[in-house]
Amino acid sequence: MQEELFAFIDQYMPLTAEERHALVQLDIFHSFPKGTVLVRAGERSQRSYFVLKGCLRSYRVVDGEERTVELCTENEGLTPPWAADKATDELYVMCLEDVILVVANEGMEQEMFERFPRFQTLCRIVSEKQLVENKQAFADFKDRTPEERYVHLQENRPDLIQRVPQQHLASYLGITPESLSRIRKRIARPANGVS
Repeated sequence: MQEELFAFIDQYMPLTAEERHALVQLDIFHSFPKGTVLVRAGERSQRSYFVLKGCLRSYRVVDGEERTVELCTENEGLTPPWAADKATDELYVMCLEDVILVVANEGMEQEMFERFPRFQTLCRIVSEKQLVENKQAFADFKDRTPEERYVHLQENRPDLIQRVPQQHLASYLGITPESLSRIRKRIARPANGVS
């Protein structure tokens, strides 16, 4: 488990043996089975998650309907809004697959920042990168039709299409499962030579 995290961090800065040992000692590596709900609406959790293996889904229930907000897979982080501002939210976080996660909280981060100040720089760099990617993804999402969103997802995140159940994928794209089925059929026709 830890080697995946170290490989990710090494992309930004090489870790010393002491830093690697300190991370392992924090007891941040956790496995959860598919279907586990990590956070329920209204809970006041201060945990953030980084996916080493598997897929997480965050969603809200609006008028009795689940609406997928985010899908996170390997080397992606999920910091629910309440972890930053200490408020509650109506967000759920669940495991769509068996997962191996790095689970951290503010206390752990502070401890690491005090012992290894350069971790603050690492966290800032990773957070800024994720913020830019999220802003671009949101802008792209707003400017596209549902079919264009699906094609973009096909081109940029084909893993999600294979791993995420259709109803969650449709919700993530902002459409109904029926609309997603129609889009898939329309896109598949030219490839199969059927008009």
